[in-house]
Amino acid sequence: MKYRSVVVTKRGGPEVLQIVENDLRPPSVGEARIKILATPVCQDDVATRVGNRPFLPKIPFVPGYTMIGVVDAVGEDAQVAVGDRVGALTNYGSYAEYIYWPAEKLVPVPESLDPAEAVTLILNYLVAYQIMRRTVQVKAGDRVLIIGASGGVGTAFLQLGELADLKMYGLASKSKHHVLTEYGATPIDYRTQDFVQVICRAEPDGIDFVFNGMAEEYFERGLAVLRRGGTLVHYGGPQSFAGFLRLVAKLVWFNLLPNAKSVKGYGTHRVDQQLLAEDWSVLFGLLEEGKIKPIVAGTFPLLEAARANELLESGHVTGNLVLLAPELL
Repeated sequence: MKYRSVVVTKRGGPEVLQIVENDLRPPSVGEARIKILATPVCQDDVATRVGNRPFLPKIPFVPGYTMIGVVDAVGEDAQVAVGDRVGALTNYGSYAEYIYWPAEKLVPVPESLDPAEAVTLILNYLVAYQIMRRTVQVKAGDRVLIIGASGGVGTAFLQLGELADLKMYGLASKSKHHVLTEYGATPIDYRTQDFVQVICRAEPDGIDFVFNGMAEEYFERGLAVLRRGGTLVHYGGPQSFAGFLRLVAKLVWFNLLPNAKSVKGYGTHRVDQQLLAEDWSVLFGLLEEGKIKPIVAGTFPLLEAARANELLESGHVTGNLVLLAPELL
């Protein structure tokens, strides 16, 4: 039997994504074969395709950072069962009809959840939740700035921040400001407004946290709006190995400055699997209870990843784009 996947054939735009056929094999020891139901299209998929990351997979490779699917077959000693609905943070490989994955790195996903919504929790909501609850410990009334507030992670910050009763400011283009105000955030147009001036006027004593998922160019201005003792958290990968070294140097340098402000970095690769599983369980619970509602801007057939990537790169997307198995469309 065969299955299809979407492969990056060379560095470049969405047009380099090609559909290929693969042989369906039995799972190895400790492995599960999963029929993929949903996988989001995220900026990391774009960056690895284009080549804007310091540590890149060899070409050809299958993109896809997360997935939700149904266990189709199991290898010996795999602690999951056929028919289980599961999810995983894969980094690569989920733009495919099937994926093989270590059973120990799978988490159960409630059957009651819409896969298109639930799959956004595995990366985007996880990043926002862990930054807010583990990297720093936000509390009601804290004042925060979300840089890149209209994207997948940004809208997760907005929803979780509203739940946490934070006072939020967010950077986004003017056309997306209505989304920020819906969750109680004060929108700032990064194209026409100087956010440092806006926040310093509104919060003369400074704010508590800055969450930056954009370029390192926001470090200096982000630190400028922090109060003494405030923290800037940077997440998201640098665009090159030189950028990685520059980012590390900035993290060290800014923490040495005598201004009582700190800079922290966050990456999912540093988090223990047990903590990931615990936080996913909390997020799935919030979704089940209706306390969060991921913004899914569009869904596409699983193999139409090129079209979804093109839309994501257009800059017109608010929230998340998700690739779905045909039976969910």
